[in-house]
Amino acid sequence: MVWVLLHFLLAAVATWLARCYALRLQLLDPPGERRSHAVPTPRGGGVGIVVAVLLGVVWLWLQWPPQRVLLGCVAAGLLLVAGIGFVDDHRSLSPWSRLAVQVVASALLAWGFHQATGLAGTAVVGFVLAMVLVNIWNFMDGIDGLAASQAAIVATGLALAMASGPLAWLAAGLAAAVLGFLPFNFPRARIFLGDVGSGALGYLLAALLTAAYAWSGLYWPLLLLPLAAFGVDAAFTLLTRMLTGQRWWTPHVSHAYQAWAKRAGNHVPATLAYATFTGVGVILMLAGISWRPWTVLGAGVLWYLLAILLWARLRKDVPMGKETQP
Repeated sequence: MVWVLLHFLLAAVATWLARCYALRLQLLDPPGERRSHAVPTPRGGGVGIVVAVLLGVVWLWLQWPPQRVLLGCVAAGLLLVAGIGFVDDHRSLSPWSRLAVQVVASALLAWGFHQATGLAGTAVVGFVLAMVLVNIWNFMDGIDGLAASQAAIVATGLALAMASGPLAWLAAGLAAAVLGFLPFNFPRARIFLGDVGSGALGYLLAALLTAAYAWSGLYWPLLLLPLAAFGVDAAFTLLTRMLTGQRWWTPHVSHAYQAWAKRAGNHVPATLAYATFTGVGVILMLAGISWRPWTVLGAGVLWYLLAILLWARLRKDVPMGKETQP
């Protein structure tokens, strides 16, 4: 409880300071037709989560000598991903420069897991998850509370799945830090995560999922259940934009959660519904510990089919044609 409370308080205080800093420097995201908010809002609040988690990783590094290489790689990769995001929150960077840093950070995570497990397959899983989730959390950070609440729910589930060890402590600390940030971001955002926060959340969740894959004893399809809401919305929206000739790399409001928020007139229903869906996914993941492999695989397929159907239903009013050039 002390561990959780410290992460919560550190993140809350650091987020408040980040908001003061952003307001002083006028680091604001203006509203626009390709954004889902209506008033200029400070960005970069995710640095509060990063500070709290990094301090926690330092403590874990001191307490668990056998895992120092892995924890050091997690910390170094987090600094790289959060650092390039912090710079991008101040001045726009080339997507290629961000991608290059993400590759280095993902390679560090992969090397750390290879050293910890001796398995090349686990290293590959870590690399792929880091590259994918950093960008998914960046793509999906578009309405109040969504990316942060999803990260908190997934991290809580992974903490319960691993139960013990430094990565379980890291998962609990991450969940608590995100909860310290959330009051500033939901139900009405007074500051956004920014690239510093969204990228960091994706990277940390990749590390935790790889750890659960390596040590929790769960069949790997179970670990994908809590990612269904974000994974399907990000992947299928991106694929649709590519197939219809849209500039998929530019900001847009065609995700399912954005379409829902626009119809509802506020962000709360979509954020809460996504949280509920992911929460059920976490419950299924934990319940599936005793399931047989074929049951796990079948449950995973059905869960993702349900997510795809819901995605298609929510996007029914989104234009499918080629977008107009601004």
